[in-house]
Amino acid sequence: MSQSASLQSPFTPRPGRTRPGAPDYALVLLLALGGALPLQAAEQDDTTGATPEAATDKGNPQATALGKVTVTARRREEDSQKVPTPITVLDGATLENQRITKVQDLQQVLPSVNVAYIHARQSSIAVRGIGNNPASDGLEGSAGVYLDNVYLGRPGMAVFDLLDIEQLELLRGPQGTLFGKNTTAGVLNISTRAPTFTPERTVEVSGGQEGYFQGRGTVSGPLTDELAGRVSAYRTRSDGYITNIHDDNKLNGGERQGIRGQLLYKPGEDFSLRWISEYNEEDSSNGSMVVYGAAPRFWQRAALVGASPIADSDRHKVNIDSRQHVSVHQGGSSVEANWKLANDFTLTSISAYRFWNFTPANDEQLNVSAIRNTGVAVRDRQFSQEIRLASPTGGAFDYVVGAYAFNQNLGNKTFTDYGPFADSYLLGTNLNALNSTSSKANGKIETDSFALFSQGTWHLTDKLDFTAGLRGTYEEKDAKVKRYAPVGGAPVTGAGAVVRNGQLGAYDSGDLSVYSFAPSALLSLSYQFSDDLLGYASLSHGEKSGGVNLAVASAPSAGADSLLVGPERANDAELGLKSTLLERRLQLNANLFWTGIHGYQATTLYQPAGSTQLVQVLSNAGSVRSRGLELEATALPIRGLTLNFNGSYNDVTYLSFKDAPCPAEISTQPGAPASCDLTGKRVVGASKWIANLNGEYKWQLANRFEPYVNASYSYRSEAEGTLDDSDLSKIPGYGLANFSVGVRHDLGDGQLDASVWLKNAFDKDYYLAAFASINGSYTASVGQPRTLGASVRYDF
Repeated sequence: MSQSASLQSPFTPRPGRTRPGAPDYALVLLLALGGALPLQAAEQDDTTGATPEAATDKGNPQATALGKVTVTARRREEDSQKVPTPITVLDGATLENQRITKVQDLQQVLPSVNVAYIHARQSSIAVRGIGNNPASDGLEGSAGVYLDNVYLGRPGMAVFDLLDIEQLELLRGPQGTLFGKNTTAGVLNISTRAPTFTPERTVEVSGGQEGYFQGRGTVSGPLTDELAGRVSAYRTRSDGYITNIHDDNKLNGGERQGIRGQLLYKPGEDFSLRWISEYNEEDSSNGSMVVYGAAPRFWQRAALVGASPIADSDRHKVNIDSRQHVSVHQGGSSVEANWKLANDFTLTSISAYRFWNFTPANDEQLNVSAIRNTGVAVRDRQFSQEIRLASPTGGAFDYVVGAYAFNQNLGNKTFTDYGPFADSYLLGTNLNALNSTSSKANGKIETDSFALFSQGTWHLTDKLDFTAGLRGTYEEKDAKVKRYAPVGGAPVTGAGAVVRNGQLGAYDSGDLSVYSFAPSALLSLSYQFSDDLLGYASLSHGEKSGGVNLAVASAPSAGADSLLVGPERANDAELGLKSTLLERRLQLNANLFWTGIHGYQATTLYQPAGSTQLVQVLSNAGSVRSRGLELEATALPIRGLTLNFNGSYNDVTYLSFKDAPCPAEISTQPGAPASCDLTGKRVVGASKWIANLNGEYKWQLANRFEPYVNASYSYRSEAEGTLDDSDLSKIPGYGLANFSVGVRHDLGDGQLDASVWLKNAFDKDYYLAAFASINGSYTASVGQPRTLGASVRYDF
């Protein structure tokens, strides 16, 4: 349940059981590990991590009231309703009840969030319309993602099954003063369940249409009186839901699997050490996109080479003759230590290492060989260290101070293997310039980031608080881009040689460097009108450092400096209320926001002199304004029924963007201008209206049976599909409905949960991203169609 509304009932798991919400991978392995874990109950309780606390009358298990939700948004445990910032909290049970298992589905449950997803590399999370900038290896995202307090340097690092989640927090607006890397849009903070000193074991198996299967499992418990362990694992597979009529194979399916192991050492109340290691992999055909819209040139060139791409009337079919494939291997390890010092100070250290390897294979959307294979492979390594000190609370002033260091080493390899029809399709005439050639380029960037930060709260009166925060971040990036001379193809002279050299010729950028010092600041005033009503106002500033385009792109004609992009700066104002009403049966939060972005970083298009093809470049698109209203509500209207709603109105426009790429309707015409003015237009990917509603109703029958019904509906209005504001790429608004019914029953020493679920019940066509492609065409990533399935889960 959003905001963790809790309802006590006779079916609440007894000590020795986990509550609903844990996963699997190799069930035999997990059960074997479970047998190896001592299952005696320990007197010591795990107190790490933020967990929802039920706020019910313990003398009356049938009483209903909303529970208190503990968050760590300000790097200490607090009641979310007392934190003066817009924050949405989802517990693991809510994600499991609604079958939210992938990051790209989070926009169905979170306000003001857009997730652009093609595959793991081309993915991004935008908050309040800021951050729709996928596939830029030389840039961080505007919205930061943290997993167990560790910053994920690439958005694709979050593309795996959400496994054994304890809690998810969405903080909106700049969050640079307390989080490790500056973010201009917001933070998605994901916490997994920690090892427990009471035994927990869970096994879950699900199956559904299109060959869907998922197995998940968890084992947790004490190893000694001072050491607890936890192992969670999953394996997921599906056939896919896009048909390739060329060979009748299914695409956008495949396999994902992962495992996470943890140890928690807790010798007493004054010290704890949590070690987490995990590994995830994907072998799939994700990234398969359909032809969404196209200018006449695309259809003319396709006909010229004898290709027959699928028209846009059928959104679940393609006609391609080459391989679509994605391979992802990623993982990491982190150690978090917490010391309780004298006078109740808390010292925290978080050390982490992560890696991410991505290898694609992509076709050019045709059933003839113009481009056999193209893509960008990425290898990424990162190290981070954070140390912070939190003062005790309860006095007139409390604070958090700390230091942060981050190192990232990323390399990519851009490759294109052209087929025998490359010239005719790409150039419109056969010069033998590109036919049957291959081109490769390497990019490399190393980032070093160092920061000092502090945030303090003055309790001016019993009701009035003033908070101020400041962070200084120094960052440097050293990069290099090199393209090798093309290989293959027939010898050419004259015009063919000019085109081959201009588009595929060798190039070396030399050493490139970007340096920046980025301040972040926060001023906030909050007033507790009553125990159940908080009002707040805040001003904040955040910055995201500049970056480097790790593709040759414009460099040969415009110079190496054209690969550099400057920092992105955000100023934000918030005004909000948080309330708990009707004897804690209704929680209602609302806030107004205004954010101005200067130097908005975006991926634009550039046509080099003498070239017929557009290339992607990074640039500062000018200024952007994001303003709107957000509303969240959780209610317990009757016993057994919980309702959650969140919604947002968000007006996101370019205040200045004069050198934007032109849409295909213009750029493919003779005499087209080199750029267009998008000032006053909406920012790409930002829906003006977003609303998410979900509810659960459960009741009790004899013999300890508990039937339940879950329903959810998610709506978002239309959005611009690509940066150029093309009518051919607009993504229409859509609404998705999901349903599930099930029953829980005490069985043996555990609890059995069996359910039937229906995702996208009304089989709506919807799209997770659009992409500007070749010859004025636009492709789109199709959302999952209606899927019926069933799950069986056993907690014991």
